[in-house]
Amino acid sequence: MSDRYGRTWVYESIVGAIPGLSLPDRIAVAVQFVLFEALVLAVAAVYGYWNAVLPGTVAVAVAAAGSAFMLDMGRRVRTLSLPDAYTRLLFGSSVEVVLGVLAYVALVTYLFVVDPRDGATLLERLFGPTPAAPAVALALLVLWDVCYRIGTGWWAAVLAAYRELRYAFDGETAAELRALDSRNVGFALLQLVLVPLLGDQPLLALAVVGHVLAVGSVVAVARLSSS
Repeated sequence: MSDRYGRTWVYESIVGAIPGLSLPDRIAVAVQFVLFEALVLAVAAVYGYWNAVLPGTVAVAVAAAGSAFMLDMGRRVRTLSLPDAYTRLLFGSSVEVVLGVLAYVALVTYLFVVDPRDGATLLERLFGPTPAAPAVALALLVLWDVCYRIGTGWWAAVLAAYRELRYAFDGETAAELRALDSRNVGFALLQLVLVPLLGDQPLLALAVVGHVLAVGSVVAVARLSSS
């Protein structure tokens, strides 16, 4: 077990360390979605924040899709014969957490410092001028979940470029790795569903689009360098 947790995402290690909890990937993702969606609906019912249900549900769905992506990538990478240095960087460095924290800090700074300078804020639009603390706490928790998955996408893309520049692989392994890179781009593209919900927040919308373009560009460079 210790060897396995040296080759897993931090997310996988935390979930796997919960005593008595051993769920198939699909069930674990479904439980995550249902639990968070139930919290979104409960907060909406208690405080009347029904206008926040759609954006909350979309964010919960994106986070759940990110969990599915991470579990699938982790499982597939562990079946391949890859250089230890690459797998240690991918899983053991926890850089995806650092990148997720940076994205989250930038987002929170925007929400509580930059956004209020322009009048009505995103939080005010969702929760009114005096938002309930539990609603804001849940929103920040879901946003952290999304930011962590964004950090994972960044790190996986950067390492894809490093991997292709540094190593050579047989045809079957190379095809599997390209498929993983394509899944990463697919997950990034999925995050574009957040953009229509940010119509009055152009800076946030631009950040999401820029993130997607960055992941796609780095993966494209990795693909070109391997050809």
